Amino acid sequence: MTDLVSSPPSAFDLDCETLIIGAGACGLVAALSAQEAGQEVLVIEADAVPSGSTALSAGLIPAAGTKVQQKAGIEDDAALFAQDIQAKAHGENDPALVDLMAQNAAEAIDWLMERHGLPFSVVTNFDYPGHSRRRMHGLPTRAGAELVNALRAACENAGIDIICERRATTLFRDKDQVRGIRVERPDGGVETIGCAKLILACNGFGGNSDLVAAHMPEIKDGLWFGHGGNQGEAIRWGAELGAALDHLGAYQGHGNVAHPHGILITWAVITQGGVQVNRNGERFWNEAQGYSEAARAVLSQPGGEAFAIFDARIAAIAEQFEDFKQAKAVGAIRMHDTLDALAEDLGLPADTLTETIQALPLDGTDDFGRTFSGPPLEAPFCGVRVTGALFHTQGGLRVNERCQVVREDGSVFFNLFAGGGAACGVSGRGDSGYLSGNGLLSAVVLGRIAGRAKPV
Repeated sequence: MTDLVSSPPSAFDLDCETLIIGAGACGLVAALSAQEAGQEVLVIEADAVPSGSTALSAGLIPAAGTKVQQKAGIEDDAALFAQDIQAKAHGENDPALVDLMAQNAAEAIDWLMERHGLPFSVVTNFDYPGHSRRRMHGLPTRAGAELVNALRAACENAGIDIICERRATTLFRDKDQVRGIRVERPDGGVETIGCAKLILACNGFGGNSDLVAAHMPEIKDGLWFGHGGNQGEAIRWGAELGAALDHLGAYQGHGNVAHPHGILITWAVITQGGVQVNRNGERFWNEAQGYSEAARAVLSQPGGEAFAIFDARIAAIAEQFEDFKQAKAVGAIRMHDTLDALAEDLGLPADTLTETIQALPLDGTDDFGRTFSGPPLEAPFCGVRVTGALFHTQGGLRVNERCQVVREDGSVFFNLFAGGGAACGVSGRGDSGYLSGNGLLSAVVLGRIAGRAKPV
């Protein structure tokens, strides 16, 4: 078995200044930022094509005070953003990390737009749970694949080298700094790469069932909806190095994944007035808590499944998301003129489903504590069978304000940096602290900071 951490070889096959492991959003943003700071950059990616969990997401990044927000007439600031993050996480986050994220998000979005031409716009026609302002920024298709492709194109235009099909297996350490890594090729060949600075942007450990069961047993039976390469190398390297690890039980779940199609259904179908029911046609929780909490709630129902019920008005809003269009195209979204017909199609008891929908308050708070306002659900009615999933983990390596990895004793590694899913995020200790977009917030902001930082 290959050692996770080892002494450096006498010579490396290749040397570079700044080496980045992972070509998702964090790694690509870090590469652009590092090159802008005058560093020679090399990115290593295990897949044949850069994607990561970013490509599986909606590609939305929360930021407060951006120029595009201001143009849309939205008043927002970093202090309010930080307050929203902490409120959702019940104050469990390190305030310094929350402030770091909130205060640097707008600059990162403005920089990507102005320097690299990414056409962000703000989602303005519905609210995300926990956000007191409309601050979710996305590209036109509202798809993560578009975001990672745009970042990859920006790197290519900048002449940044991205070497794919190279999985990092070993970190070479010399006292208080990392000297390089060992990587494996698909053919079993091995290469060593030396570096003056290493950035871990290889995401979390959601694809490692043993680590998931150990740190978050309540979601271990959920559908793994993230990238299969998220095997936890960063935290395993960190543990070997004596790095501080925080909030390993924190994760983003999603309780609205079309089943068995495995397509993410935007939570807009719920926030705009839709509900979730179980196999009995009955509601079972307060859906306003959020889509991460929904994963656990849905998995607790018979068969670990539920049904999202909404209408054509809400479907029209959800159509701005590419995933929703795909779900319609494959027949996951069912639409009928009556609730009886929808119930028959979904295999639900018609009388109970009708009673459930008719009992929704037109303007007020229900027995679950959810407040409804706006138009009631009306024909045509829509429904989709869904299950609960684990999308990505939020715990990881503790980093300082420069994104240097911090040891358990509070000291830092001279030239080791981390961001995105490799670093501890801002979602508290479990699933109930996940604020929409926290994963990409960490990827973009920490990638931006880690890239331009110099080892000191």
